Amino acid sequence: MTSRSIGSLDVSTVGLGCNNFGWHIDEVTSQQVVDAALDAGITHFDTAELYGEGASEAFLGRALGARRDDVVIATKFGYRGGDDDAGQARPEAVRQACEGSLRRLATDRIDLYYLHRPDPDTPVADTLGTLADLVAEGKVREVACSGLSVDQLREAEAAATGVRFVAVQNEYSLLHREPEAGTLDACRELGVAFVPYFPLKSGLLTGKYRRGDAPPQGSRLGGKEGSRFKGMGNSLLTDDNLEAVERLIGWAEARDHTILDLAFSYLLAHGAVASVIAGATQPSQVHGNVAAAGWTLTDDDLAEVDALLGATA
Repeated sequence: MTSRSIGSLDVSTVGLGCNNFGWHIDEVTSQQVVDAALDAGITHFDTAELYGEGASEAFLGRALGARRDDVVIATKFGYRGGDDDAGQARPEAVRQACEGSLRRLATDRIDLYYLHRPDPDTPVADTLGTLADLVAEGKVREVACSGLSVDQLREAEAAATGVRFVAVQNEYSLLHREPEAGTLDACRELGVAFVPYFPLKSGLLTGKYRRGDAPPQGSRLGGKEGSRFKGMGNSLLTDDNLEAVERLIGWAEARDHTILDLAFSYLLAHGAVASVIAGATQPSQVHGNVAAAGWTLTDDDLAEVDALLGATA
């Protein structure tokens, strides 16, 4: 496992997204996934107060236990997934959220603390001011943001005084390349690390969903009962997406690789990307994700992949 920098932090180039903890897997399985990640060399664990309604942070904290100092914990505030998110980045709300996360994670500091979503009701300078206080108190080491546009990133950079956002976490995958339209360039210019989420497009880029085949029974996009993603398959399993997947599978297999290898390695080939976080519901998925990141793509490879994707990018 190689590492890259996010501000003053060194993180593994493959991280573990803990969004499944408490929602799709129980604490015992979450422990097994964390153990597998540590065994595989993952040092970057990404969660949020939203995930599992707080259970994700609690599961992660207990799973790490005495190994907490060996890893970078990233968590997020300011988004609860409902209609009550306005004002969640105001100073008093930030401090309350931080104390709650510290308690659930059973730690004395958060290594990387994200503003989960922009808060239109709170000036970003006010949020950064409170985050600077938390850094000064030793409760937070570095601060970051998620879901910000290029203009919002620049606004936050201009407003920064005591601390600045050292990373932005946005959706990025072979089938969602919007960050290539300006965000990655802004990250390079501003010295901000980019952390992709949904790198596998909810499993579409694992190779288990094929054109002409029914989705695997019980799979996320197949309408798994009780899944928060039930119904998502209708929007993702489109003819265009499945045709793009077939082209990508063919291209990767012609080079003795899988589409999973390509999904991770394509993102890591872009220099602004620091760490690709992907969720897992079982240990084997963790090991597969780590192994997938070992393919070094050339500029010619990237150009060929971009040509394969064409209008579906």
